[in-house]
Amino acid sequence: MERVSIDLGDRSYEVWIGADLLGQQGSYVDLPSSSTGVIVTNTTVAPLYAERVQAALAARHARVLQVVLPDGEAHKDWPTLNLIFDALLEAGCDRKTVLYALGGGVVGDLTGFAAASYLRGVPFIQIPTTLLALVDSSVGGKTAINHPRGKNMIGAFYQPQAVIADTSTLDTLPQRELSAGLAEVIKYGLIRDLPFFDWLEEHMDELNARAPSAMAYAVQRSCENKAAVVAADEREETGERALLNLGHTFGHAIESGMGYGNWLHGEAVAAGMVVAARLSHLMGLIRGDDVGRIVALLERARLPVTIPDLGLEKYLHLMGH
Repeated sequence: MERVSIDLGDRSYEVWIGADLLGQQGSYVDLPSSSTGVIVTNTTVAPLYAERVQAALAARHARVLQVVLPDGEAHKDWPTLNLIFDALLEAGCDRKTVLYALGGGVVGDLTGFAAASYLRGVPFIQIPTTLLALVDSSVGGKTAINHPRGKNMIGAFYQPQAVIADTSTLDTLPQRELSAGLAEVIKYGLIRDLPFFDWLEEHMDELNARAPSAMAYAVQRSCENKAAVVAADEREETGERALLNLGHTFGHAIESGMGYGNWLHGEAVAAGMVVAARLSHLMGLIRGDDVGRIVALLERARLPVTIPDLGLEKYLHLMGH
């Protein structure tokens, strides 16, 4: 098991990375004490992991509840967020109640935003189950829901108490979801860690095959890179954290324009990074060979490298948000 520290003063926390961690939360993470714990998950993840997590939390909480949400980016909205609030209010949950986000990026964002809002703030733990969530969305405290006019437009910066990154959950991940997560992994090599990009070029076949040692290193290095950026600019006030948005302005436009859920977030980011790379080349900032390396690695990760034709005006409108 590895540990990555997110250094944010009194909001600091640890990312715990390792295999088979879901059933042993109480043994190594200093979780908040509370009579009630609430697992927020979705219809895909619940049958796989919810009972195991609930059994592990029973030793810490007198009452462990489950809130099972519909799955998919299309449900990252107000009605789904209200399902969480309805369950918390019906159960009489107080300000000490701990929420556990068990799932991918959508579950993590919804749970984090609910935790930031319910009774003006309750503690929550991130338990990501997708590669994209392990390496990106579970770390850093960005929580949000989508709006028809733009992705992640309504939300809050709200840090978790801990992130439990169990790499064993990747064994049940569909290949398309694995590839989507690899887009964010590749991003870290592009924004600040060229040796990591070189390593990804050498080990992409192992990552596609889910080799445990290669996957563990990729997750750890990604979290270390994100931790450094978030610690330097938690709320995107100095420009440092904007590095994490490489490809995202184009990517969010794809997700919004195509309808949430038709393109996975990582797929849209991958195509967006190619557009960003080609724009950088046109501006004389990187070489054509660099663009070729980026495209080649994304293709090896089985990711799209061409954006859909939404029309220039629609792209500009969506990117404006």
